[in-house]
Amino acid sequence: MKEVYLDNAATTKIDPRVFAKMKDFYFNHYGNASSIHFMGQANDLEISQRKEKIAKIFNGQAEDIVFTGSATEANNFIIKGVMRANRQKGNHLIVSAIEHPCVMNSARDLISEGFEVDFAPVDSRGLIKLDELEKLIRPETVLVSIMAANNEIGVIQDLAEISRLVHSKGAYFHTDAVQAIPYLKIDIKKLNIDYLTISAHKFYGPLGVGLAFINRKIKIKALITGGGQENNLRSGTYNMPGIVGLSEALLLAYKERASYIKKVKSLRNYLWQRIKKEIPDVVLNGDFVKRTPNNINVLFRRIEGEAILMDLSFKGICVSTGSACSAVNLKVSSVLRSIGLVEDNLNSNIRFTLGKYNTKAEIDYTVKCLKETVKRLRAFSPIK
Repeated sequence: MKEVYLDNAATTKIDPRVFAKMKDFYFNHYGNASSIHFMGQANDLEISQRKEKIAKIFNGQAEDIVFTGSATEANNFIIKGVMRANRQKGNHLIVSAIEHPCVMNSARDLISEGFEVDFAPVDSRGLIKLDELEKLIRPETVLVSIMAANNEIGVIQDLAEISRLVHSKGAYFHTDAVQAIPYLKIDIKKLNIDYLTISAHKFYGPLGVGLAFINRKIKIKALITGGGQENNLRSGTYNMPGIVGLSEALLLAYKERASYIKKVKSLRNYLWQRIKKEIPDVVLNGDFVKRTPNNINVLFRRIEGEAILMDLSFKGICVSTGSACSAVNLKVSSVLRSIGLVEDNLNSNIRFTLGKYNTKAEIDYTVKCLKETVKRLRAFSPIK
């Protein structure tokens, strides 16, 4: 049995070059960056230098970077921190209807604190309805949060247009860019992005480290308090290996961006063409053009997605039915519901997300197994 990993939107395998850089900070340069002795100060300087390198990639300011334990933490920090710190401006938050669960649940947490939340709708392709978003923005709207690329269907939003609209109405703009790296070149200044979130393990970096770009001209309240690290915005001992790993992975991702995108796009297109040609009654969820080049989310009519996933897993193939963060709940995808899938089709979908370690031979094996799986499961389906 072969092992084929096609769940790279959930997490990626760490790049050995990244891990090699991190090892040095586990065994040799392990000083606490908040300590005043030479080992601590060397790591404090390392953090500053890493921030400078990251800032150049996004055309942002190094002092606007806050390292976190995950993108989930970063999103909670930004959404809750901005809303709580700017009550005098207003009490209204807008998030899109297809946000990651950590954004959705942060918004719901704020409702219990007396804030008002609206969910901006998307069309059948998964793209924000700008006219509807404009109607939702009110004088008391503080923040609008729209993800750059969706984690389930890979659809890429028009950040320039959304940012322009949001700022024209006097609100602040946040984008969860976790799934956009390195597919989008994001210029924070040009796009006028106030807040941005990324996570290292989505682009061949380590688990357990994320990053928030924040606009320091806007008030924000800390989510985690303690020793005062990150200028009192995110306390906790600095994760030096993680910070090094995130920055190293990010540098490699953009250095090798062109060849990487070419590879995953070619494999993705090959996979979709074969599925479409060789398996009947399939539909691609979301827009095909405005989409990350590693993602296809496919509706297989008349079969449960979980049944497909488990059957493929027994054959050594790892795929997903949606967001990895909510997989344990086996809930109907709010993303697929938002793009208009009817009730009978909401649980019949599989997400394939490719990465730089995948091969054409793996795709061939996957299609072979998928054809067998679909044929067998449809034979038992009560829906004909």
